[in-house]
Amino acid sequence: MSWITLAAFFVVVFAASFAGTRAVLPVLRKRAILDYPNERSSHSQPTPHGGGIVVIVVLILAWTVIGIQETALSLRVMVVIGCTIFLAAVSWYDDLHGLPPLVRLLMQATTITVILVIAPIHGTYFADLLPPIFDLLAAGFFWLWFVNLFNFMDGIDGIAGAETACIGIGIVMVVGIVGMDGMLSLLALTVAAAALGFLWWNWYPAKIFLGDVGSVPLGFLLGWLLLSLAAGGQWAAALILPLYYLADSTITLGRRVLRGERVWQAHRQHYYQRAVQRGLSHAAVVRAICLVNLLLMALAGLAASGLVWTALAAAAVTTAALLAYLGGWKQTASADKR
Repeated sequence: MSWITLAAFFVVVFAASFAGTRAVLPVLRKRAILDYPNERSSHSQPTPHGGGIVVIVVLILAWTVIGIQETALSLRVMVVIGCTIFLAAVSWYDDLHGLPPLVRLLMQATTITVILVIAPIHGTYFADLLPPIFDLLAAGFFWLWFVNLFNFMDGIDGIAGAETACIGIGIVMVVGIVGMDGMLSLLALTVAAAALGFLWWNWYPAKIFLGDVGSVPLGFLLGWLLLSLAAGGQWAAALILPLYYLADSTITLGRRVLRGERVWQAHRQHYYQRAVQRGLSHAAVVRAICLVNLLLMALAGLAASGLVWTALAAAAVTTAALLAYLGGWKQTASADKR
């Protein structure tokens, strides 16, 4: 895959996402498709939501062009596209009318099962540590959890776009280091480009939000890319790249479960939300996450180069430091002393 091709796709997808998001803004306002603030919100003004529909449409078109050109990947990519369209439609309905949590979960699990059965990624996902059937089941569970955590984590301005761009570019970098299929690079790069085009309008103070129609399919596509990376032998890199999102959401959910809370209800208990509550701006929090993501990208490259356990240990320490910073560890420790 030439750099000229990668650059051309990046520019076209970025421009389409940027222009499309700008164009849909007045439409959402006119139709009053707005996210009104409540006690759990991190914004204070009614803001158009559902802008992710542009991001997903742009990605569907880009992935279709890529899938048509690459016969070896065409079946898998087309099945993923079909399932993405289905998830986007379900999520758009959820944005407008609301759906029970169990229905959403069943729809997501169905799409994941369809891909894992009809168009599986070649290779094992967990480095041959599990028997084949359990490897497949674990991959499905991870993917389903990733789709939902990605949606959970879309709670402040800019965070989803920034995280998507970092993971996408990180995948491109890892694929380049190990010499995997160049089409995976192109698919990941288009996701990053579409996210950055949207991020221009979603940066603090946000003019538009993704909505479930954006965050759910984006988590779905990123999950597929990460599993593809893992199946190519780069399981450590696939774990490191989204490690902050995995840690924040999993720890927060675990605490809510232990307290007997309804985990599917909206809340403000994630580490990034706690940082905003104690006075940091949305932009400051996202910049801190981006800084750590850059380190995680470098560590994913280190893992791809062969230093797997060193990279994993460093990634764990780096992520723990970010969680401590966002959660106000120093502030909490001072309060405890008093």
